[in-house]
Amino acid sequence: MKNRLILKTPASWWGAKWREALPSGNGTIGAAVYGAVHDETVLLTHEDLWCCVDTQELPDVSGELSKVRKLLADGKAEIADKVIADAMTEKGYAPNIGAPLPLGDLKIRMPVSQGFKKYRRVLDMETGEIAVSWTDDGIAYERKLFVSRTDNLVAMKIRSEGSLNAEISLDLHERSDARWCANGEVALPENFQTVEENGFIFYAATNDDGADFGAVARVEKSEQTAVVVVKLFVSEDRKSAWTRLKAELAETLMDYDALLAPHAAEHGELFSRATFSLGTSEEAHALSNEELLLEAYDGEAPSALVEKMWSYGRYLLISSSRSGGEPCHLLGLWCGEYVGFWAFNMANENLQMIYWQALSGGMPETLLPVFDYYDRMKDDFRENARKVYGCRGIYVPAVSTPPSGLLKTVCPHIIHWTGAAAWLGQHYYDYYLYTGDETFLKERALPFLRETALFYEDFFTIGDDGFFVSSPSNSPENNPAEYWDGTGMGEAAMETTINATMDFALVKEVLTHLIQGSDVLGETEDVEKWKGMLGKIPAYQINDDGAVREWMHPFFSDNYHHRHQSHIYPVFPGIEVTRESDPELYKAFEIALRKRLAVGIGEQTGWSLAHMSNIYARMNDGDRALECLDLLARSCVKNNFYTVHNDWRGMGIGLEMDWAPFQIDANMGWSAAVQEMLLFSDLGKISVLPALPAQWKQGAVKGLVARGGVQVSMEWNNGSVGVELLSVMDQKIVLSVSGGKQISVELKAGEISVTHCELRNTL
Repeated sequence: MKNRLILKTPASWWGAKWREALPSGNGTIGAAVYGAVHDETVLLTHEDLWCCVDTQELPDVSGELSKVRKLLADGKAEIADKVIADAMTEKGYAPNIGAPLPLGDLKIRMPVSQGFKKYRRVLDMETGEIAVSWTDDGIAYERKLFVSRTDNLVAMKIRSEGSLNAEISLDLHERSDARWCANGEVALPENFQTVEENGFIFYAATNDDGADFGAVARVEKSEQTAVVVVKLFVSEDRKSAWTRLKAELAETLMDYDALLAPHAAEHGELFSRATFSLGTSEEAHALSNEELLLEAYDGEAPSALVEKMWSYGRYLLISSSRSGGEPCHLLGLWCGEYVGFWAFNMANENLQMIYWQALSGGMPETLLPVFDYYDRMKDDFRENARKVYGCRGIYVPAVSTPPSGLLKTVCPHIIHWTGAAAWLGQHYYDYYLYTGDETFLKERALPFLRETALFYEDFFTIGDDGFFVSSPSNSPENNPAEYWDGTGMGEAAMETTINATMDFALVKEVLTHLIQGSDVLGETEDVEKWKGMLGKIPAYQINDDGAVREWMHPFFSDNYHHRHQSHIYPVFPGIEVTRESDPELYKAFEIALRKRLAVGIGEQTGWSLAHMSNIYARMNDGDRALECLDLLARSCVKNNFYTVHNDWRGMGIGLEMDWAPFQIDANMGWSAAVQEMLLFSDLGKISVLPALPAQWKQGAVKGLVARGGVQVSMEWNNGSVGVELLSVMDQKIVLSVSGGKQISVELKAGEISVTHCELRNTL
């Protein structure tokens, strides 16, 4: 029961039921089960199906940069804000980001006799299988479904203890979801067609680009069971796709359990690499999602919910991000809106949060789609750098969708944030640090970081004091106090500035990693140049209230009324500043974090609470880290444990918005925060239980991974902890436990090292 989500209700939010569905996916195709007894819907999706994407030729507006900088230097930020955006618009640039398109619905209609009893909807995260069960007039019914990683299909089995009567069909996705999206009513796909023939169901429609998409289902029925297998297609002529998929399905073994076994083995191996337990009872694990959330509403998330949310974030990443595919975007693999709200790759916070758990959670291959996505778009990023800012290197827009990496928005707060490539660069370099893959370092990480640094070499100017100036600049997605309009939403106010602290934190990290990585490979080209650039980065500044400044320029004052915590990057997710490395500066970052929450939880969102939990964990404050997760559980978690952007019920936790968009990032951020409480690492340094909450008096974790390729497992109870370390290479590390005494440990490749210690100042 520990790794099962148990619901006593079907999806029920009228007009947006997909937000309460239970998801299954293989990283490429997704299925989400609503769970109705009589008229069931299974949402079908494919990672390559996008609509409304309009990629246009990017105009060259680089000549506007000097005008923007002059206006900013003259204190005319409001005018500077729209200069580049207006120049693009005047040249007719009006691209469309686009959104993922639901492929269709698998529909199952079953008669009702006396009405359902004993209803359950269950997701087994260890296998990805979803089951809906009930009784009617004393007869038991069950539907099971999973998305196969090994056969790339959706498989379903319907079973009845009596005679089975089930109508099975394929249809356009729920039409009402074209009216409930944030952008108002949109056009449905055209040329919808279904054909049934000799146990096969053929379905297709036409996307806005004129390309067909659809599915073929094979159905095999007996008196008490039905087995359904479905294959999907995207951007292929329907007739040829139907012929191809029919032939493939004709060769498919219509044995549900036989199809499940190889999928469950592959999925389960990845899912079970890491485990986490707080000693929760089986009785607590058997509680439904609804019951666990009701406990959380009393003030504290129960341990069973904490464990299951950690597992769920892990499950969602495995199910929506797979080598050879696309990265997981803000709505994961299961967008049921015809124009999804914020359904894109957002690299000014959200995409990074989705993947924070991957490396320390022992799932490095889930990051490969991110690297593939951004590497294959480098030519577009070079064009962005050249035409927007007149720079060499790469400029990655915060917002992107396939197939193009060109800047697809004229919003100033997106245009003026240049940090996406640098922040993504952390994932590139960390992949090397966690795996020890020097080939990846040489062929992928360092080339990406080189082009990122090359952009800043051209973009930064030198101030009168001899230090770099970043102009225009942006601290996602916040506005300085001088320009805050009281909404808390960056899109509604002015964000164009000079010298956002985050700019320099990111570039410092990029240059440091380039120097370190070059040393590993014995390369010397450009190292002295990068060292010189490091010397021109200004020191972080501190406000009169003791907090680190968010903007390192006198024109711009801090605004604490915001959900983003970008200027705290050097502490988390960066590892530049620690309590040991610079106690005074570290304290200033602590104050900056507390200022964010001090202005009120009404400024927060689901993902910002997850981010804050990670920062508190990095600052060794486990109780506050857990408190952030408690707030998240009470405000932004739905009954299927999906997280949403904001509290939609008017409870005062988070931004006030009429619509609470589903966002998968807080789900992933929860898992990352738990791992941050349990493990911190740098090369040669491992700290276990650095932020153990007082409530977690006993527990165990297996399979977490530290930088340097060290697998870490531990158990703690009654103030003592046992630690097992397994390294991929011979190395010497310094181990600390719960902030206590440091121990030097010699690790031999492939040999387990065991240490027992006492916890200090924790329990």
